Amino acid sequence: MLTLAAMEDAAKIIYGAISPTPQYAWPLLGEAVGKPVWVKHENHTPIGAFKVRGGLVYLKTLANHSTTGQGIISATRGNHGQSLAFAARRFGLPCTIVVPYGNSAEKNAAMRAFGATLVEHGRDFDEAKAHAFELAEANHLHFVPSFHADLVRGVATYGLEFLRAVPELDVVYVPIGLGSGICGMISARDALGLKTKIIGVVSTKADAYARSFETGDYRETDSASTFADGMAVRCPSEEALAVIRAGAEDVIRVSEDDVAEAMRLYYRATHNIAEGAGAAALAALLADANRGSVPGIVLSGQNVDREVFAKVLEGETPEI
Repeated sequence: MLTLAAMEDAAKIIYGAISPTPQYAWPLLGEAVGKPVWVKHENHTPIGAFKVRGGLVYLKTLANHSTTGQGIISATRGNHGQSLAFAARRFGLPCTIVVPYGNSAEKNAAMRAFGATLVEHGRDFDEAKAHAFELAEANHLHFVPSFHADLVRGVATYGLEFLRAVPELDVVYVPIGLGSGICGMISARDALGLKTKIIGVVSTKADAYARSFETGDYRETDSASTFADGMAVRCPSEEALAVIRAGAEDVIRVSEDDVAEAMRLYYRATHNIAEGAGAAALAALLADANRGSVPGIVLSGQNVDREVFAKVLEGETPEI
């Protein structure tokens, strides 16, 4: 369990590089849902996602203790890789990121712009991760996982900001990729002593966390072919599952059509651009609107390719 002091120490690292993000209750969004809805705008970080917080904390700790000049490597569908590239440049660490073939061209470009060396390998995130392990061993690089206590400690600071700003929230919906975002929110809720219900959100096409939560057993899926690529995970983290099982109220599924409609609603009601995973929490709230009277949703991820977003705005649901 993360202590409040540990999260506040992480905040000192983070606020040396970025500012706290805002939370707004948008009137048109509230009209669509039928009640005021608070949005935590993690799309307003330098990488458009909350993961930058974890990257800063993890790599600051690593830079303080690692061999001078040792590079890092990790695998991603985009936002984790951007967070590491952003933080690695700040702390002077060479950074290699492995992505699957067919990954978002614009997320790839963003990682390169932050200074990462990009390697393409595998059909999905999990195959890219296996290759990153191999490269780490062969080239004596430090492998950065997508789920780790220091990543969660950094990410939890967005939860502290949100719950301190709007302590009356009775339910918060959080998308699940590998799990740092929801585990950070659970940690912040517990450290502040609040009763807020935390609801995890996954895609119907990548629902390993929902299956594992429901059965109490570890469950993988054969594929994760969702256009909400930030949630495209076949193999859950056992560490994340333990936190989610202990602290989440529920894990619910949203369809590809639900996500596309939530992206359109975000744009109409707030003029914010959300990628699929970024809109998933709103999609879940729309399907589950009776659970709480003061809901909050996390918008983390605005990094959607132009062609995909154009299709969504035209009323289509992108296919993978």
